[in-house]
Amino acid sequence: MQVTSDTIKVPGARLHYEAVGRGPLLVIIPGGPQDAGVFADLAQRLADRYRVVAYDPRGNSRSTFDGAAQPQDMDIHGDDAAALIEAAGDGPAYVFGTSGGAQIGLNLAARYPHLVKRLIAHEPPTVMLLDDPAPVLATNDELQATYRRDGVEAAMGLFFAQNGLSEDMDGPPPDMTPEAMETFARVSGNFEYWLADGVVSLSSYEPDLAALRADPARIVVALGVGSVDQPIHAMGTALASRLGVQPVAFPGDHMGFETEPDAFAAAMARSLAD
Repeated sequence: MQVTSDTIKVPGARLHYEAVGRGPLLVIIPGGPQDAGVFADLAQRLADRYRVVAYDPRGNSRSTFDGAAQPQDMDIHGDDAAALIEAAGDGPAYVFGTSGGAQIGLNLAARYPHLVKRLIAHEPPTVMLLDDPAPVLATNDELQATYRRDGVEAAMGLFFAQNGLSEDMDGPPPDMTPEAMETFARVSGNFEYWLADGVVSLSSYEPDLAALRADPARIVVALGVGSVDQPIHAMGTALASRLGVQPVAFPGDHMGFETEPDAFAAAMARSLAD
């Protein structure tokens, strides 16, 4: 289906979003340095059932600040997501957030419950809910120290190694489409902003569990079958336990929405329909 793009003005920034499909509103929130482009395949697979709206969080890619870059603030991210839902209309919305985007989704659901019909929080880095968050916080400190000392490429290599992920830092795979190559270039350009501020802000945020427990059925904690034994799986499990819900197994690992879009879309549709 044809994708349309537009922007909305929010305090201090302008947000870029992409919309496709028809049906109930489904807002997708990228994680970390990602932008709406990484969900292109997934959105097409959901467009026959939902109006899918994915956006670039402020500071990433095409969502620009009015002036100089500002530190990441979870409440501001939550306000941005709420503004997007209100601008898109047809709310309340279904919401899918992955990684740091899941943290934004949890902030949104806690502070704007009237705008969220159901949230799929896919592998949120809820470090502060671990019984002992100190080891993970130490790896984040190491990541930032590596960035400041050795630069972006060394820090991103360390991040992928820390989290059991793989990434070709020499460039995109040769079989990428032109659109995917554009997304790769944009996301790579976001690494520095994310390393400088985002990795700590997004992972040290502690969701408002009391607010979320008011209606725990709205929250689906999704954990990739390929992430078992990785730190991110333990964080999501801790969130599910604190909310008193059972985590739902999703295809793939932390990037399952890209590597297995057909199965991932089917899992999302099941979770939103249940």
